[in-house]
Amino acid sequence: MTYIITDECIACGACEPECPTEAISEGEDIYHIDPEECIECGACAEVCPVDAPILEE
Repeated sequence: MTYIITDECIACGACEPECPTEAISEGEDIYHIDPEECIECGACAEVCPVDAPILEE
């Protein structure tokens, strides 16, 4: 499993600097997580004000 960022993302950018593998990048409307780089640490989910990063099932 890996984290994904849902459409709840408000593109605040809080998650990007928290990612230890730099797997998060800014998209056109929301941020995205590269599943190849995600190590499932949850750092992004801890800082997100709208709980947009979730573990993909």
